[in-house]
Amino acid sequence: MRALAAALLGAVAVLAPTGCGLGAGPTPSAVQLLVTREFGARRVGGTGPLKVSGQETVMSLLMRNHRVETRFGGGFVQSIDGLSGGEETGRPVDWFYYVNGVEAPRGAAATNVLPGEHIWWDRHDWSQAEGVPAVVGSFPEPFLGGVEGKRLPVRIECESVSGNACQTVDEQMAKLGIPAAVSAAGGGVAGPETLRVLVGTWLNVDSDPATHTIAEGPRASGVYARFSPDGRTLTLLDQDGRPVRTLTSGAGLIAATRTGEAAPVWAVTGTDQAGVQDAARGLDTATLEDRFAVALLGSESLGLPVVGR
Repeated sequence: MRALAAALLGAVAVLAPTGCGLGAGPTPSAVQLLVTREFGARRVGGTGPLKVSGQETVMSLLMRNHRVETRFGGGFVQSIDGLSGGEETGRPVDWFYYVNGVEAPRGAAATNVLPGEHIWWDRHDWSQAEGVPAVVGSFPEPFLGGVEGKRLPVRIECESVSGNACQTVDEQMAKLGIPAAVSAAGGGVAGPETLRVLVGTWLNVDSDPATHTIAEGPRASGVYARFSPDGRTLTLLDQDGRPVRTLTSGAGLIAATRTGEAAPVWAVTGTDQAGVQDAARGLDTATLEDRFAVALLGSESLGLPVVGR
C-alpha cells in the first residue's frame, strides 16, 4: 500500500541516534524546520531558535528540536511532541515529511539535510490521498533550492504571455531572484527536470497531462479541490474529500502536483481571468505559507483541504 510506504519513510537500515547528526561534516546553513498538523492548519511545538549541529539527517534534525517517539528500530516517526500517528475518529493519520515542498522519496534517517532546505513534517489524514506529491507552502521553494539538492530550470507557461497574470507571476519570481523563462502554453516540450508554472484559466491548464490529475481528485493529485468540467466553478474539499464550498466567477487556485520522478508542476489558475489574476497575485510567501494548496476569491485566501468545518 502506497500510504504505508509513505508513512514508513523513516523505516530504513541507516538510523540516526537521538539528538545526533550523521557525523563529522559541515553544519548546513539557513535550514528551516516546520512541524504542523491537519495539512498545515496548526503548528506543533515551540518557536525557539533552530538547533543544528554537524551534518544532520532529517531524522536527527527533528529529534534535536522536538520530542520524538519512534518505532521499527528507530526509523519510523510515531509521535512528535506527544502527537501520535495511528487512527483519529476512525480515520488513518500519520506523519509525512516534505523537503522544499516535495514529498520525500526516502526515509528521514537516510536523507541528509542540505544548506537552505525547508523541511516540513505534517500529521494528517491520508484516507483520501495516500500521498501528496507536492505542496505550495514552502514557497519560494522548490524554485530557489531545487529538488534533492539540485536547482532546476524554471519555465512559466502562460495562456497569454502578454496578459497581466503572466507578467505578475514573472515579476513575483524575479523579486525572489528566481530566473525563469516565459513561453506560451504548449510552446515546446520541457524536460522532466524543469519546474513548470502553468498560468491560465482552468480549461487551458487542464489540457496539460501533469495538471489534469487535479481533475481526478485528491487520490490522483493530492489537491483537495475540483473544477467543474466547463471550468466555471471551483469546489473546495475537506480532508474527507467532501464538498465544502463552491466558488464561481473570480475564483483562483494555486496548487502543485507531481507525476512519477518528474519535477513538480504548479498551477496558477482560476475559473476566469479575474480568478487567474488573483492567483498570480497570491504567489507570495504570506499567502502560501504552511498551506498544501490555496483557493482565492478576491482578498480571501483559503487553505486546502478545508479543515475545521
